[in-house]
Amino acid sequence: MLAIDRDDDFGKKAGVSGPVIGRDACIDAALKLSLADPEDSDANVLYAAVKLYDELKERGEFEDVEVALITGHPDVGVKSDLELQKQLEEVLKRFPADGVIPVTDGAEDEQIFPIITSRIPIISTRRVVVKQSESIETTYYILYRYLKEILSDPEAAKIFFGLPGMILLIYGIARLLSIKYQQSVAIISSTVTGLILFLIGGYFFAKAFRIREVLGNFLTKGFIQFVSAVAAIFVLFAGAVNAYLNLESIALQLTGRYPGTELLGAVIFLNAINTPFIVSLGVLMIGKIVHSYLRRDYHIWYYISGILLLPALWITIDVTTLYALSIVSFASIEFLKKGLIAIADIALATLVGMYLRDKVRGWEKVETERSTPGV
Repeated sequence: MLAIDRDDDFGKKAGVSGPVIGRDACIDAALKLSLADPEDSDANVLYAAVKLYDELKERGEFEDVEVALITGHPDVGVKSDLELQKQLEEVLKRFPADGVIPVTDGAEDEQIFPIITSRIPIISTRRVVVKQSESIETTYYILYRYLKEILSDPEAAKIFFGLPGMILLIYGIARLLSIKYQQSVAIISSTVTGLILFLIGGYFFAKAFRIREVLGNFLTKGFIQFVSAVAAIFVLFAGAVNAYLNLESIALQLTGRYPGTELLGAVIFLNAINTPFIVSLGVLMIGKIVHSYLRRDYHIWYYISGILLLPALWITIDVTTLYALSIVSFASIEFLKKGLIAIADIALATLVGMYLRDKVRGWEKVETERSTPGV
């Protein structure tokens, strides 16, 4: 039996640190939370886990059973789930179970079930619903209780009070402005409506797609790749503009005449941006290599092989576009020479990749440990 407290009410209110393993220790933790906050349902969850433990122990259906509590973090999300994962690993080290029965009080705690199933099979689940006394279950009491919960939760307060407060504030400012500028009432009304919809939509979009976490992860882990990608885009853009502006002179150099059709112009343009395109890919790959080296990413050998293949790609684009323009033929010496260079480049990239893959094999362990903290 595994009781789950994702938002760490046991730690915040009762000073109980997870994991808690064993019947007596769990009862003691539940008593501490009940005394600290009699209305907290997490104490009832732990009592229910102990009761289920006693029932299974009495039936003797399993060879051995144990009850435990794992606690997360007040910052519910990635931080709390990493803490729960770490504590689950500790529980399994002390009691190497073959299966688990999670006991929760709602859907929020059940969101960590994928973390549990990645370590141990879930045999069954138990959700605890706390019964309310009819004498106090009035509308006023329920509203007061949940209003208090919302005010104590910063994330919930932002949604239930922050957004309506922002709307009222903007609307109030607009009404004050409309008093002074009566001729602009329609413009002010449309502007305010659009601004409110934009802010609300932006907030919900950011919460749904975890924009804050994505940006934080990007700024701390992917900034080098971002810089290299931006540089690569600028290199390719500059090369494309230069090729477009000098297309006629490039066509005269290659074919001795102006491009007569759009198709010929497109082929000449592809030949002209060949070098900027390869250089932009090189800049992008260099960013990946630097990023991989600093983070000891095992796949650095793959990126190095990729950058070594760029000369072969340049030759392929150059030869095919020149062939399309009837400047070279497959039987010419120039084609054979460039073909041999491309084949040699491919062979070199393959050999270097195989050599580096064995050299950095130890980095694979570092990458695995970084991706699964707490193991």
